[in-house]
Parts: sequence; C-alpha cells; structure tokens
Amino acid sequence: MSIAIQHFPLEHIQQLSLAEFIPYGGSDKYLPCFASFEDNCWRIDERYAAIAGSKESREQSNQTLQKLELIVFSNIRLGLLSQLLMKCQLSVSALNAINIRNNLTSYRFIVTCQHLTTARESLVDFILEHKIEAALIENAPKLSQPGILVMDMDSTTIEIECIDEIAILAGVGEQVAAVTELAMLGELDFAQSLHQRVATLKDSPESILAEVAKHIPLMNGLETLVTVLKSHDWKIAIASGGFTYFSNHIKDLLALDAAHANTLEIIDGKLTGKVLGDVVDAQAKADCLVALQKQYHLPKEQTVAMGDGANDLVMMAAAHLGVAFHAKPLVLAKADSAINTDGLDCLLHWLA
Repeated sequence: MSIAIQHFPLEHIQQLSLAEFIPYGGSDKYLPCFASFEDNCWRIDERYAAIAGSKESREQSNQTLQKLELIVFSNIRLGLLSQLLMKCQLSVSALNAINIRNNLTSYRFIVTCQHLTTARESLVDFILEHKIEAALIENAPKLSQPGILVMDMDSTTIEIECIDEIAILAGVGEQVAAVTELAMLGELDFAQSLHQRVATLKDSPESILAEVAKHIPLMNGLETLVTVLKSHDWKIAIASGGFTYFSNHIKDLLALDAAHANTLEIIDGKLTGKVLGDVVDAQAKADCLVALQKQYHLPKEQTVAMGDGANDLVMMAAAHLGVAFHAKPLVLAKADSAINTDGLDCLLHWLA
C-alpha cells in the first residue's frame, strides 16, 4: 500500500507550533506515522498513519523501529525545531508517540545521527541558548513498566543545600558555601570537602537541624513526579551526600522507598563536627542505585538517576538514563539528558 505524503516548505510553516502543525486528537491509533525534515521541507503522511491496518501490525512495526528519540514539547515553533535538527545533525524518520503528562504535551520523534555524543553536546548548547527543554534519549525507560528513580537530595529534590543552611545558623555560612561550590563543580574531593565543612559545625546545637528541616522547600514538580511514578509501581529513593536528618524527613514526607545519606554525630545535644561511618560519596550513590535495582528485581533498562553535581555522575552513569537537573556545566556535558528550567516532573516526558 502506497503512502500519500504531504510536503510543507519550511518558509510557509516556520511560525506554526508543533501542536498546530500536527494536531493531537487524543488517539494513538495511527502512531507511529511517517515524518521527515530535509531540504528545508517537512513531509508527513497525510493520513497521519504510516502503519495502517491491524493493531498487531502496528505493534510489530513499533518493535523494529530505531529507538533513538528526540523529545520536544508541543509549543515549539517549526522554525526552531528545524534549527535544532540541523544543529544536532539529526535525521527524522517518524513521529513515534505523543504524550500528555503533568498538563504538558510532548512529541517523540524517531531520529538517527552519526555520533550520539556529538549530537547531545550540540543539543545542550541549543536548549541553553533558546531556553527550551528537549531530550535525545536512546531506548527510554517506560513509564508504564515498574522502574526505579534514584535522586540526589540537595538542590535536586529540595531547593537548598542543607549544609549551607545549617552553616548560616551556626555562623559559618560563607566559609561552608564556598567549599560546597568547589565540591559540586568537581574541583575538590567530595569526602574531603564534607569532613572540612562538617568540622566547622562543631559545638553547634542540634536544634539548628530541626530549624532547617521545618522550613525545607521541596523542589518544584517533586510531589507530582513521585505521585505519578508510584501510580505506575516505580520505586523512588534518595542517595545523598547530605545528611540522614533531612533525607529521612523527605522519605517519610513523600513515602519514598529508601534514603541513603551521611549521619552527623551528635553528643549531648551538640554536633561534634564529625560524620559517623563511611561517607556517602559518588561511588556510594552508584552502589545504592545498583543495590536497589537488584533488591526489587528490576532490569537496568528501567533505572533512572538524577542529580545536579559532579558527585552524581557515577550514579548517573550506573543508571540506564542519567538526567542532569538544573546542573553544573560538567554534569550537563556528561549526562544522557537534562532538565534546565522546568520542574522535576518534566522527567515524566523523558520516559517512553
């Protein structure tokens, strides 16, 4: 059966949003459908269906499709989307899926490229320049199947760095904040930096921990993300170089499945300036993810790790999908994908 293809020169449609160009009526009956962009011209199956016929034939074709996807949101203009494709040297072959999640609509295009690492580097530059969210993901974990998400805590699940807030109340705020920044940039060994910062808190009252916890601000989108993932039988955990006092607080507040962090030594109601046991560093975070994956008998393809600092990179590499969240340049450069301006619930659109 031949496919009738419509041709749309870019100059005529570049001001249209993706939603205006390819409207979504709420049915996936004919997805995936043929779509391409080359020679400044968009081409798409005019019946919105490259795969006509039975449900079985569509499912079989889905299984054989290339699984590298470009995910963009429905409000992107065709002109900007076309620039993105050219900048990243991506070739589009199909519109694979359209998802409506957390009140946003995302479009998933099947794409190919010669060098995935180079394409992702170009995508990072492009999305930062144009202040948009987009992702280039290979074999994305599926929302509809059980998986596990392990997140950093400070500046990821919560908006603050807890140790910096503790230090402010202890009167050593500027000194500690400077060391925290160096550690997150990867310019200082994390364990060394942690011991150095905690030492400045010696003899501070335990009550300052309760004061910070009482006003702890959750990151935008966290509660939505947790609710949706749990409704699909996902496991959610925190792996943090911060402190159990706060990670356990978040775990209990949101009914998370696990929380791993460092334990501050407290004697007679005062901080001793020491951490008990081994430091939860970059490798410990990765080990946490792998242990939880095995505990819950989940395939690696269903593992996601998210963080913002250099000490999250090993954990992100251990997961099938590593997501940089409002991250430092070093982390952006090495992550599989990123969320730069939106909330944590943007992750729902990166999942298939």
